[in-house]
Amino acid sequence: MTSSSSIACSICNSDACIIADPESGELICGNCAIVISDKVENNIYQENRGFTLEEISKKARTGSPTSLARHDKGLYTIIGRANRDATGQLLNTTTRSSIERLRIWDSRIQFHNSNFRSLKQGFSELYALKDKLGLSDAIVEQSAYIFRKAQEKRLVAGRTISGIMAAVVYASCREIGSTRTIKDVSVASNVRRKDIARNYRLLLSELDIRIPVVDPMKCVAKVGNTAQISEKTKRQAMTIMREIINKEIPAGKNPMGLAAVSIYIACRMTGEYKTQGDISKVAGVTEVTLRNRFKDLKDKLELCFV
Repeated sequence: MTSSSSIACSICNSDACIIADPESGELICGNCAIVISDKVENNIYQENRGFTLEEISKKARTGSPTSLARHDKGLYTIIGRANRDATGQLLNTTTRSSIERLRIWDSRIQFHNSNFRSLKQGFSELYALKDKLGLSDAIVEQSAYIFRKAQEKRLVAGRTISGIMAAVVYASCREIGSTRTIKDVSVASNVRRKDIARNYRLLLSELDIRIPVVDPMKCVAKVGNTAQISEKTKRQAMTIMREIINKEIPAGKNPMGLAAVSIYIACRMTGEYKTQGDISKVAGVTEVTLRNRFKDLKDKLELCFV
């Protein structure tokens, strides 16, 4: 929509045609298409403000957004020690007594509730894993949801919170389709792989989580990017993996092992030099596994090497 305004464009000095974009909240010059203003008006956060008349008329929520990955879901408030109201005036005796009682209950809920403390410690571990593994917000929210379900089932009792959270993060990565292996989570969380696997099996059995099969094509992309191979070799490896999937060879096989042997075969086809040790180290499998998969595929696929 077009609006008349006293704001002038700094490029063409025109104020005749100023366009207000209701989707982004920007003011755009209709003459040279430069963005004149994208500021937040009336000190309202950009994610909570409205641009249409109906949205502006409604009361917008301020503060941090709600999230399951917060121990208080982003709704918790802290009652300060200052006995003053919003205008800065001292509270009267009756109100001060009520506020003091609320402050006592507030501190008891915050520090003397075991569920509250475990959530706070668990989500602190979650955000540390998010930074180390580069997890997306969707994986963080899903991990928080699974951890809350595990706490309701009392699966955290008697186990370390770091071990349960590592298993929860691995389950969320598997459920969403991220190519984070249990070894990656073990290194980032400093928890033994054996403990993560045991807690992971517990979560699957008690919470009835349905984990989809890992897509081998994503494993090819991950191993190829880490091994720093050329784009031509990556495309050749994906073609080989597509043929492997069509012949139903991945049943019961480690997808990272199949991705490693696909890249190894593609490197031999394109003439790019990569040893078995280089590829197996990047994929997290042994050279014996790579050679065994290579022997199987050599018999089942028609492979031509340069």
